Amino acid sequence: MSVVETVVVFALIPLGIYGVITLLTLWPKFTRGPRYRPGQEWEYEPVWWTANPAGLGVPAGGHGGAAGSSTPGAEPAEETLTAGQPAGTARGGARGSW
Repeated sequence: MSVVETVVVFALIPLGIYGVITLLTLWPKFTRGPRYRPGQEWEYEPVWWTANPAGLGVPAGGHGGAAGSSTPGAEPAEETLTAGQPAGTARGGARGSW
């Protein structure tokens, strides 16, 4: 094997394989649209999101409006507490004990 053949087999072919893998890996980054950067104008409509729609008084399953709004004719998600009923014993959160 000559020196040129040795360089092609042991250097150029592996570099070509690494180049193809690099392009396949970085392809989504090159084709993606521009990212939002802090300080830029936000061009999209705001969406209210909550992990607990029942706590807002809106039905689950959709993008609720402002807090306290509900769909006409919809029943409340939870019953309201009356005087004398305990508020509940659920514990949890960031510092809750399990």
